[in-house]
Amino acid sequence: MTAQRETSPIDLTTAHPARMYDFYLGGKDHLPADRAAAGRVVAASPDVPRVARANRALMTRAARFLAGECGIRQFLDVGTGIPTSPNLHEVVQGIDPAARVVYTDNDPVVLAHARALLTSTAQGRTAYLNADLRDPGLILDAAELLDALDFHRPIALFLVAVLHFLTDDDEPHALVRRLLDGLPSGSYLIVSHATGDLAPPGVGDIVDTYATTAAPLVLRGLGDVCRFFEGTTVLDPGVVRPPLWRPDEPPEDTETIWGYAGVGRKS
Repeated sequence: MTAQRETSPIDLTTAHPARMYDFYLGGKDHLPADRAAAGRVVAASPDVPRVARANRALMTRAARFLAGECGIRQFLDVGTGIPTSPNLHEVVQGIDPAARVVYTDNDPVVLAHARALLTSTAQGRTAYLNADLRDPGLILDAAELLDALDFHRPIALFLVAVLHFLTDDDEPHALVRRLLDGLPSGSYLIVSHATGDLAPPGVGDIVDTYATTAAPLVLRGLGDVCRFFEGTTVLDPGVVRPPLWRPDEPPEDTETIWGYAGVGRKS
């Protein structure tokens, strides 16, 4: 079975969170509608680009930790977004060139940029899967995934800045549980998620703006974010603001980063 889907035409008139995220990070793969929506978000909270950069840095540190200290050599990145260097495979293959990474996303823009992700070391493997987080069975059964990763060995599942684009009706906790259940013992879960607990005064305008895009922004509290880690042992320092998760150096001005992040190990 494969999780490949028909690619729909790119909507030039509706902003997309992946392209808006690229805008925050200073990329170039965004359209006028994305820039307009992202501009409204930044006007409501000028710290949003810092939040995006902090989230990206969290992904890099978690990948480096898992590959370097935990010896993980297989990675599944669901909701990868538009390629922004350093990509996950660049980080982990820099530690072990034989590391294997499968990227998964359902966005046609990401699909169009997939070739940029498919540059692997000769010893390792990098694959791309066009699939939706709402169909975890299709992801786990995909021929591309089964061909790239060995399910007898631990896999690190990255769900970075993607779960807050799922509504409660999507049952995101059940989706994460289904994905985790399909992974071997000793696998890891990496989650980052926007929260209303720490949000700036303009967060209402931000949520309203995302409601006009291809995916709404759903802010969840610490308890709901911690629920994603049920069935795992959460590593120190726990579920914290992204800059506080094993920083390379003491972080500055963490109060402006309105999100939570953590890493858990499946028994």
